[in-house]
Amino acid sequence: MKKFLAVVAMGVAGLATMAQPARAAAGDSISFNMARADAATCLSEKARGHVTISDLGEVQNMHMELFNLTPNTEFTAFIIQHATFPFGLGWYQGDIKTDKYGFGVADFTGIFNDETFIVSDPPVQMDHVGIWFADPADSVKFGCPDLVTPFDGDHEAGILVLSTSNFPDDKGPLLRLK
Repeated sequence: MKKFLAVVAMGVAGLATMAQPARAAAGDSISFNMARADAATCLSEKARGHVTISDLGEVQNMHMELFNLTPNTEFTAFIIQHATFPFGLGWYQGDIKTDKYGFGVADFTGIFNDETFIVSDPPVQMDHVGIWFADPADSVKFGCPDLVTPFDGDHEAGILVLSTSNFPDDKGPLLRLK
């Protein structure tokens, strides 16, 4: 009987453990806001982005939400060295399309922590995030400056619309996830 009760108790303990929601340890995720770029005067003053990076072990998930941008428009996301021009080195993540309300959401998987760097002669830290119009014609269509930048998969994007310029240049938000 004792053996039976011990097995039942272990089973109940195991089920109770399985029913617990997963909880990340302190420092396993970070959240931060992105600010509207100075040149993006065609966008609402309420334009912003919110990013949550969750550590999945060997990699991280970067969940991006964009608010009050131009409707039905494609934007492109980069990890960048500097949040303002000159941006330094950049790493293309992918595209985010907004809906009819100017809201967009995307998830990217990669390394988005304090170990995000590019090896050049010395290692170059990549700790900022930037969002560009994916097509320079969209910049113009919505009244933004007519400027072609290389920040898209085809190397022809519009202007920067959101970035982490609300963080110091040498202390971008990706440094916060250890």
